[in-house]
Amino acid sequence: MHHHRALCERAVSPLEIAAGLEAHGLTDRTAARYRHRDVFALAEELYARTPAGPAEPPPPVIPAPHPDAGARAGWTLLALLPGAACLATAGVLRLTEGALGGGARAAVTLTGALLACLALRLCLRRGPLRAPEGAGRAGLYACWLLSFAVYGEELIAQVISGGPDGPWQPSPAPLLGLAAAIAPAAWCAHLFTVRARRRLEGSRALEEFGAGVRPLLLGAVALFLCALLPLLHLAGLGLGGTGTPVAAAALGVLFFLARLLAAHGLPGPGTVALAAACAVEAAAPALVLAARLPGLDPLARPVHALVEAGGTGAVPALACGAAALGLLVHASAALSRASAHTRT
Repeated sequence: MHHHRALCERAVSPLEIAAGLEAHGLTDRTAARYRHRDVFALAEELYARTPAGPAEPPPPVIPAPHPDAGARAGWTLLALLPGAACLATAGVLRLTEGALGGGARAAVTLTGALLACLALRLCLRRGPLRAPEGAGRAGLYACWLLSFAVYGEELIAQVISGGPDGPWQPSPAPLLGLAAAIAPAAWCAHLFTVRARRRLEGSRALEEFGAGVRPLLLGAVALFLCALLPLLHLAGLGLGGTGTPVAAAALGVLFFLARLLAAHGLPGPGTVALAAACAVEAAAPALVLAARLPGLDPLARPVHALVEAGGTGAVPALACGAAALGLLVHASAALSRASAHTRT
């Protein structure tokens, strides 16, 4: 109690003390040394024994009230803006095909990209996808991954065939699908946060809370994936995409998990996963180019085998899929801690 006096004095409920103790590394086994069955029971004892401070009482803390309909409508509207900007840009380019020159079409594309970036910035400042502690360098890695989703497959195809020997043909369908999936991502994150906090209020042990939150996380990821795949398919139909968007789906899940962790105050693991995916995608064409040097032919064999097995889209699919899988394993452990759901 003396060691955690500051935590106990400013706490307004035993639940806040339990989350703080867990954040400091205390477990139920540690609580058993103090003859308590778990950390929650120890927190109740500390809360009862800590005398009230002589100063003014702490302000009442409402345990994360659910946003009203007006707030939900606000951040839902903001989440729809990036997809609307991309869809409007694609529509203008399709309607003016053959009527505008290359410079005018480039200006329209640049304007649409700027509008989509501004809308995305507004969206990530409010609602369930807002990261209170920032996202670090995740934005730079996200730009690389999105650029590779548009130009990467054509780049790999030209490098393998002996190039690059010309302009890369873009594939904007994944970009449109991912932009449209921001609204489902916000709602999936909102549902996960609300249900996790309800689970936290009704749990009496850390193991019980963790066991209840992990299925919620898997359900949120599965729900987002069920919304993402149709959007990517529709975007491919509208913009002439081909094949199953496995790479774009893996990238969407990776973005969702990274932002969900950042929204709960854990931006570091998401940034590392995004950086790892960028490194794999950058290594694929680099290995093929390096294999052209004398004696370095074996460097390109893994890339050639991967492309022969699954096409050029197998490279980003492997990079983003492996990173998303690793991040999901980490998130299932990190988001099952009570301290991840009691941040202000």
